[in-house]
Amino acid sequence: MKKLVQINVVCNGSTGRIMCDIAKKAKSENIDPYCFYGRGNPNKDVNCIRIGNNFSTYFHVLLARLGFNGYGSYFSTKKLIKNLKKINPDIIHMHNIHGYYLNLKVLFKYLKKEYKGKIIWTLHDCWSFTGHCSYFTKVNCNKWQKKCFDCPQLKEYPKTFIDRTNSEFKLKKKLFCGLNNLTLVTPSAWLANLVRMSFLNKYRIQVINNGIDLNVFKPTANNDIYEKYNIPKDKKIILGVANIWEERKGLDIFLSLSHIISNEEIIILIGLNELQLHHLPSNIIGIKRTDNIEELRSLYTIANVFLNPSLEETFSLVTVEAISCGTPVVVNDSSAVSELVINNIGYIVNNHRVGEYYKKIKKIFTEDISKDRKRFLFEHSKKYDSKTILNQMISLYKE
Repeated sequence: MKKLVQINVVCNGSTGRIMCDIAKKAKSENIDPYCFYGRGNPNKDVNCIRIGNNFSTYFHVLLARLGFNGYGSYFSTKKLIKNLKKINPDIIHMHNIHGYYLNLKVLFKYLKKEYKGKIIWTLHDCWSFTGHCSYFTKVNCNKWQKKCFDCPQLKEYPKTFIDRTNSEFKLKKKLFCGLNNLTLVTPSAWLANLVRMSFLNKYRIQVINNGIDLNVFKPTANNDIYEKYNIPKDKKIILGVANIWEERKGLDIFLSLSHIISNEEIIILIGLNELQLHHLPSNIIGIKRTDNIEELRSLYTIANVFLNPSLEETFSLVTVEAISCGTPVVVNDSSAVSELVINNIGYIVNNHRVGEYYKKIKKIFTEDISKDRKRFLFEHSKKYDSKTILNQMISLYKE
């Protein structure tokens, strides 16, 4: 039986679910899976082993604030290597290796000099080839193509007070290049094209989209949802969903939109925190992040349009979830989300202006959202069926 080790910062959330779903699928394919993670709670359905502890994480955060991201967690990473030698996996599949839980020098020394098996690295963001940040589209920075310096995003994750981006860029390039057995996986062609412009361009790059469970996300309306959240049945619904509503996700667009929509229209935002909920205008219904899939599916289904004005996405599960529930979408063209939108699925906005988003939203409101249209949207989403996506990953393992 082949052995698979996966490494990710968390076992939950979007990347954590991807890791655990792969582990479940691997087990069904006679591959013995192990999942190592850095923070948060383990997944009860999968063999999850934590790397380090709260103390090592906090100390790593302190070092990162001083500009030494990836230098902490020395002893916990050495313990990880000891476990890897004991397991002796045929495949090591890395996901997000940033997040204050791994010592990069220790890990990549082992991968280069001792480990002989196959290495897969799924890039869920752009951190692997920049001197600091996970995304750079919002600030229109292309320094990463040559070398990073004078970083405009030191206060963004992973936050630091000292600009050591030039040194960090050189360190990543030294550590991450030169592996003979590495395949990079990206969830979108957009991210794959960026990787080809980076110092990682010598590696094989495979695009494997993120997937959703189409047995869960399908047009299914529960009328109780109107009453629970006081949603007027006579208004057109503009829906937005995010795990965390930070600046790059476009919360400002929704707030500006609330000033220009008509009385026949209302906005629903899912994933807001307490402070954000407190400052909403009356024509925005705010809902905290929910793990209730049935509620989320109902909200997707009753919405007339799903708006995703995010400037930086390497995929967008929430957009695919909306499409699979039969809801047309309006998205920004600055990152990978536009790949999800083709004719009759929705519209792509070419600039980040609230008026342009509203024009596209109004066009959708005039269109016929019939059962046939919803069925067409659901059929389109089948290319992102998690079963298909997981089979692609298993095929990569078995090559």
